[in-house]
Amino acid sequence: MNKDNLHELLSVTNLTDSAYILRMSRRGLKFKTGQHILLGKAGSIHNREYSIYSGENEDFIEVLVKEVEDGLVSKQLKKSKPGEQMQIEGPLGFFIIESDLVQTSKFLFIATGSGIAPFHSFIKSYPTMDYKVIHGIRYENESYGKQDFEKSRYIACTSGEKKGDFHGRVTDYIKQNPVSTDTHCFLCGNFDMIHEVFDLLELKSIPPDQIHAEVYF
Repeated sequence: MNKDNLHELLSVTNLTDSAYILRMSRRGLKFKTGQHILLGKAGSIHNREYSIYSGENEDFIEVLVKEVEDGLVSKQLKKSKPGEQMQIEGPLGFFIIESDLVQTSKFLFIATGSGIAPFHSFIKSYPTMDYKVIHGIRYENESYGKQDFEKSRYIACTSGEKKGDFHGRVTDYIKQNPVSTDTHCFLCGNFDMIHEVFDLLELKSIPPDQIHAEVYF
């Protein structure tokens, strides 16, 4: 076991019955906001990719985990206790914002479910950026991290009830609302959403090189 990759679990915060945040010691791990890590319990042969939820400048590292029915790793991690050792590989990935764009551009973040994680990292790292978040969820209590986004910049699109900011899917919201052609759009979540949103944004004349995607499932 490579001890350089071990990080102490500091806390487990349950957000819903199936979603939770793991906070771990950072130990100098460097990453760019939007990247992901391979995470598993120390000594286990099983790990999974998770986008980093915390900001670049925080002295810990967090991930948002959604427990899935047949998910071996997500079930193992949920049972972990503070003080246990976690094994981290990475960081990995290129779902990042070029630093020279951060303060000069407009951003639209479109997520489904736990796909909100990299966008939470973005705004924690760059709190003065000009952004809007569209978060597709079934129920309002799945609006993970909502309190950390500026209220006027976060839209919860709820498909299972009318308690969110918009009743319907993220695709319904995009069809009904304008998107400025100078906006940089980042999509994170399930494949079907990303495919459909990509087409909708192109219909709104967003250049393809301003659309970036990270597929979760």
